[in-house]
Parts: sequence; C-alpha cells; structure tokens
Amino acid sequence: MAFLINAYNAWTIELILTRYPKIDSIKDLGSLFSSPWKKAFIPFLGLSRSLDDIEQGLIRGSDRYKDPRIHFAVNCASIGCPPLRREAFEANRLNSQLENSTQLFLQDRSRNHLDGNTLNVSSIFKWYHQDFEKGWKGINSVSQFLSLYTESLGLNISQKEMLKNGKISIEYLPYDWHLNKTK
Repeated sequence: MAFLINAYNAWTIELILTRYPKIDSIKDLGSLFSSPWKKAFIPFLGLSRSLDDIEQGLIRGSDRYKDPRIHFAVNCASIGCPPLRREAFEANRLNSQLENSTQLFLQDRSRNHLDGNTLNVSSIFKWYHQDFEKGWKGINSVSQFLSLYTESLGLNISQKEMLKNGKISIEYLPYDWHLNKTK
C-alpha cells in the first residue's frame, strides 16, 4: 500500500505541474465532462492509469486494505487535503506513518474542531464514510473512528464520552479546493 500511496501523491504533483502556476485548483485541470482524477496519463503497472484507478481501484476498491487512514495519506494538492509528508511512505513503517498522518490531520483545527455540541470535521469523512464502516480496528462508523482520536481532536474526557454516546453531532465543513501551495 505504501507504494500505491506514494505513486498517487507523486502523480498528483506531476499533474498539477503540467499547468502550474496558471491554475488555482486541481479541478481547473478538468472540465464539465472530464474529471482530472479520471485522466489516464500515468504509465503504471503496465497500463495507462488515472489517479482514480490508483486510489479508487487499487487502494480502496480492492477491499484488500480496509484502512480508512489512507484518506490522511493520499493528497489531492488542495488545502482541504491532508498535507504531504516530508518523507515517502515505507512498507515497514506504514502503520506508524498512517497513524501519525491521521493524528496530524485531526489536530488541525481549521479542518476539525468542536463547536459546542457539534464536532465539525473535514468533508473527507462524509465522502468516504463507507471506508470508516468496514470494521477496521472494530469500528463501524465515522463517530467510532473519531472516538479513537479524541485526544488529537482536543476533546476532554467528558466530551469523549458524549461523542461515544451520540450526544455530540457531527457536521462536515466545506472543502477548500485551492492549491496547497506555499507562500
């Protein structure tokens, strides 16, 4: 899986660089009828593939991995995405790297924060909710997944219990598709 995540991230950067700096978003590389994620431009494993082929087919679609933390490792070059790591993912360290990437993403209060009794989280959880329902570590819902990371979310013991008992609602924040370029 480390190989596939690295390939996805590298080819996403390659796609952005085909028109950078003349674009503001990865979505600018598509059109009404053509998604940038569906462009088959990647010579990969003997075929010409798209970013969707790698993420949706080889990583998510195979049901081989069932690890929802991949959503905090693959990067779509947008502000709303998790940041790229400063190192490649490695098979022998993948679990700890995925865990670290997940924690860092959840600690980012611009993407995930508690507001009263509402936990506002990234739209990633809405779009890929089914990946958080596949039984990874015994979890079967977004709220159960988030309950594993209450410390990263900055929740206290009382708020953690409220989340576990369904007394904190979950809402999804708007996604920022602007490029995650440095200033």
